[in-house]
Amino acid sequence: MTTTSNTADAIAQAPGLVCQGFVPPLKLRDFKLIAFDMDSTLINIECVDEIADAAGRKAEVASITEAAMRGEITDYKESLRRRVALLKGVTVAHMQQVYDERLQLNPGAAELVAACQAAGLKTLLVSGGFTFFTDRIRDRLKIDSTRSNVLEEQDGVLTGRMVDQAWGDICDGDEKRKMLLQTCADLGIDPSQAIAMGDGANDLPMMGVAGLSVAYHAKPAVREKAMVAINAGGLDRLLEVVRLEP
Repeated sequence: MTTTSNTADAIAQAPGLVCQGFVPPLKLRDFKLIAFDMDSTLINIECVDEIADAAGRKAEVASITEAAMRGEITDYKESLRRRVALLKGVTVAHMQQVYDERLQLNPGAAELVAACQAAGLKTLLVSGGFTFFTDRIRDRLKIDSTRSNVLEEQDGVLTGRMVDQAWGDICDGDEKRKMLLQTCADLGIDPSQAIAMGDGANDLPMMGVAGLSVAYHAKPAVREKAMVAINAGGLDRLLEVVRLEP
């Protein structure tokens, strides 16, 4: 039996790691871009839920978030507008408190991002969340580019609305897909050379056009459609499937 066969068998038997539609391992250097969702993928929380906690509305907002991530609410933009409206009156200081006290990188996030960067991949963060957090995670992990939503605020207080941007109004699943494809075009690469990693239904559009789709502790519908499902352990378990060798 060859070494590759031995490795593939070992991966196939690894607890909490599921591969479908291809024979592992792949080579990381064969890819040129990796795109990450943020909330519950790169980080441990859903930021909108934690911001809502400051307004005493976490349960109401979290129930909408959960239904949207499961794909039960098909209009993601409307679901986000409903949640953001409930944030009216929360202060920017409260958001900073969420970042400082509640937000953590998920296990293996920094290690995976660093390994991809060392292998020459560009990194992209696409989120249905908010620039307040994506900008900080971008700087913390030295991510190349981001796309997310802007919360409107006046005098340090959220208005319950979002700000339209040059590319559109809300970063939903379709916008994540467009951003991945546009980044590939800008880099002069084929989408088959991209990896897309997420956990919720709004990540499926970008995962569907990437060469390798990865579900991280994801909703059942996302796990079923992903080529790799990491159901136990950290994000860096992807490196068991996509190897660092030249």
